[in-house]
Amino acid sequence: MRSMCKIKIYLPAVLMQCLLLSTCSTSYAQAGDSITIEQCYQWAQANYPLAQQVNLIERTKEYSISNISKGIYPQFQVSGQATYQSEVTKIPFPGIPSVTKDQYRVYGEVSQSLTDFPANKIQQQLKSAEASIQQENITVELYKLKDRINQLFFGALLIDEQIKQSALLKSDIQRGIKQTEASIKNGTAFHSSLDKLNAEVLKIQQHDIELSASRKDYIDMLSLFINKNLDDQTLLVIPASPLLRDSINRPELQLFALQKGSSLLQNKLINDRNIPKLNVFFQGGVGKPSAVNLLSTNWSPYYITGLRLNWLMSGLYSLKKEKLITENDRKVIDVQQKTFLFNTQISVKQQNGDIQKYLQLIETDKDIISLRESIKNTSVVQLENGVITTNDYLKEVNEEDLARQNLILHNLQLLMVQYAQKITTGN
Repeated sequence: MRSMCKIKIYLPAVLMQCLLLSTCSTSYAQAGDSITIEQCYQWAQANYPLAQQVNLIERTKEYSISNISKGIYPQFQVSGQATYQSEVTKIPFPGIPSVTKDQYRVYGEVSQSLTDFPANKIQQQLKSAEASIQQENITVELYKLKDRINQLFFGALLIDEQIKQSALLKSDIQRGIKQTEASIKNGTAFHSSLDKLNAEVLKIQQHDIELSASRKDYIDMLSLFINKNLDDQTLLVIPASPLLRDSINRPELQLFALQKGSSLLQNKLINDRNIPKLNVFFQGGVGKPSAVNLLSTNWSPYYITGLRLNWLMSGLYSLKKEKLITENDRKVIDVQQKTFLFNTQISVKQQNGDIQKYLQLIETDKDIISLRESIKNTSVVQLENGVITTNDYLKEVNEEDLARQNLILHNLQLLMVQYAQKITTGN
């Protein structure tokens, strides 16, 4: 008897990924519940440990932006100094006191920038962009889970269909057993023919055991990914053929856009960093002598207010190269995006070819099944009349079973490719 078709999935590699999920709490599903592949996508993404990082990134962004926004608040500082100098100014007129060589000053200063508001806003936007990039990176990683869910979900579905077909095959052989038993009673068949049919039934039962064990492996791993307690009674709903589009809407494209936006903000910040800075200030304190009256020999209060201009011109030396660096960063991102789209379009083209191939195979499978079913029904009558042997009957039964298995395999392979293309395009 020919072996039934199977999809090979490398279980150890998937199991390694599942170990990360094994410590998560599991919610229980009632026996007989049905689940869809779209539900599995959502549950897997919500359950994956990396998803918890999204909230942490958002909180960090809020704290950072709050701190940056405070950079435009008035700045206050307290300073003090005590000095001794080797010489002081002396005025050679009677009655004018000399300044002491030991001098002291304690003062506070409050200043408010008049030009840092645009830069502060850019810094906030840049921090928000960095957080969005981190979150989009997580979205990209979570999106990749769909490929793993496809392998497990469709692998289990294929086994479900093989189990159903196995039951039909067993029914055909049981029909042959009844015919053979009747022939033995009539003395037109040997008991060895009945033994052959019963042996085939036992082989089918053995194969059913293997199928059930494989299904359990798939279901157990799927349970870990989606954090649901699935069992043998859980029904996996065969998905409908999706509506396919060739346009690319992957989360990676949003990531590229965010990276380029961040680079443009960096360029704005470079420009702003190299313009003159103007602030208004007020300084007040006490000194000996007074900071505004050097002829005062006693501690006396004072204040100074006005505008202060600063221009750190050393940044102009590297301004041009810094802009070139950010421009090159954007070019690198453009190349990465073009490479991604090129590879994705190649994958879509290959998948389109596979879809057409499976559609043609399915039509051929249907024709083969129709012919094989007719041949098998004829062989039942021939077996009953002793025209053919048990081996001949089993051969026709197995040929029809193989044709049905091929149809099952090709139907599910078509669905797998269609859903793979849906994930590839992001639609």
